[in-house]
Amino acid sequence: MKLEPVKHILGISAGYHDAAVAVIDSHGNIAYAGHAERYSRRKNDANIHVDMLFEAARDRHIDHIAYYETPWRRQTRQWYAGQGIEWNRITTRQVLREQLYGYFSSVPVSTYQHHLSHAAAGFQTSPFDLATVVVIDAIGEWDSATIWAAEYDRKGQAQYRRLWSQRYPSSIGLFYSAITDRLGLRPMDEEYITMGMSAWGEPRYTDTMRILMQENLHLGIDHMFLPNAKDVDIAASAQAVVEEEIYKVMQRARAFGWSTNLVYQGGVALNCLANRNLGNYFEKIWIMPSPGDSGSSLGAAALAYGGRIKWTNAYLGTEISGAYPTDALLTGLLRDRIVGVASGRAEFGPRALGNRSLLADPRGPDIKDRVNAIKRRQEFRPFAPVILEELCHDYFDMPGGFCDTSYMQVVGQCRRPDLFPAIVHRDGTSRVQTVAKDGSGIRALLEAWYQATGCPMLLNTSLNIRGEPMVNDRADADRFEQQYGVCVHS
Repeated sequence: MKLEPVKHILGISAGYHDAAVAVIDSHGNIAYAGHAERYSRRKNDANIHVDMLFEAARDRHIDHIAYYETPWRRQTRQWYAGQGIEWNRITTRQVLREQLYGYFSSVPVSTYQHHLSHAAAGFQTSPFDLATVVVIDAIGEWDSATIWAAEYDRKGQAQYRRLWSQRYPSSIGLFYSAITDRLGLRPMDEEYITMGMSAWGEPRYTDTMRILMQENLHLGIDHMFLPNAKDVDIAASAQAVVEEEIYKVMQRARAFGWSTNLVYQGGVALNCLANRNLGNYFEKIWIMPSPGDSGSSLGAAALAYGGRIKWTNAYLGTEISGAYPTDALLTGLLRDRIVGVASGRAEFGPRALGNRSLLADPRGPDIKDRVNAIKRRQEFRPFAPVILEELCHDYFDMPGGFCDTSYMQVVGQCRRPDLFPAIVHRDGTSRVQTVAKDGSGIRALLEAWYQATGCPMLLNTSLNIRGEPMVNDRADADRFEQQYGVCVHS
């Protein structure tokens, strides 16, 4: 009997920032998911790179394309905001003609709303059959925050019902991006630095921040705002007010009474400091590791597929073949205390999880400064620990509710900051990544490191320098090694 070829859905998030594509096969497996910036080497690249497109579609029959938002709705909001209308981007076909280089022109296309794509990326990869979904970002077409009731019907198809929405110009995400810009950082990119900076300041200006938020005056924030204020105090004040607003949304979501399971998506879900209190509102929590717009490529494909997606891990991108170099990494760590690794499939999402990582001994007073110097980052910024899951609670007090703590999505309080200064922030917290007994390369390395040193964790940060995308392939790794003097093992 002749078997029919496995079909594939190509999900697209592109045209505005942080372009990405994802491929789901007809059995619900994620065949590929990757970021355009890692191919073009342009941070937050808005456009699909042709090499990424070829890699995603290689040896796969693409029979459907799913786009993550409705262009004409976005254009009406841009017109309302005084940004004009891009007449060449009114329809999905127009956008895809520009983004896909003329390929797949005869393939059927489905278009979904921005926040629904976010919701699907989270719910259809989650372990839940029923969930309350919260999406908070800067802006979709018009929505900036939404709450959804999500469930599967008798046929296993995901169903979504919108319970509430907040619309432009009100926006938690836009406010935080405006503050990021006010601090001289790159908005829609370096909000995580604003979050890190907040621990060094005092929330002296929360009253002013609340007024700016409530009156949507963040649209006019410039460098004249609080001219004599310290940047760290501005960051601390903004973080405090943003947390208040996030928790208001969470309280509203819980009050609907739909489910005590939370799926949280959108770029604001990357604020791991705010995430520490989500367990006050929900019993079980899932955040897909790429909750921002790039992850919506997977969300759009999930909507076209309809059912539950088989999520196993975030290693979904470009593959560097070969066994994980555990022995070489261990030798390098014991000798130099800092090594790079580029092995296996690249991570989907903004966090390096052990396959495209800069790893270091988290002990001792000099490591943080050494790694920050390599990455050309601000000296105040800490790094994340990656730790054997079964020993995590010996070293960190973790917040409750999270189904999975393997993706650096929430902070925990470090019990011995004096022993591990490189991975502890000024407020005593760490953005923890746990690793279960999953057979992964990073698990094998942690076990070997623990056996050799008695330390169950390593410092883990992305294999890049500030302002550049993560290393993607072996050629990128070679270039990193030559430019920055760090041995990168594959």
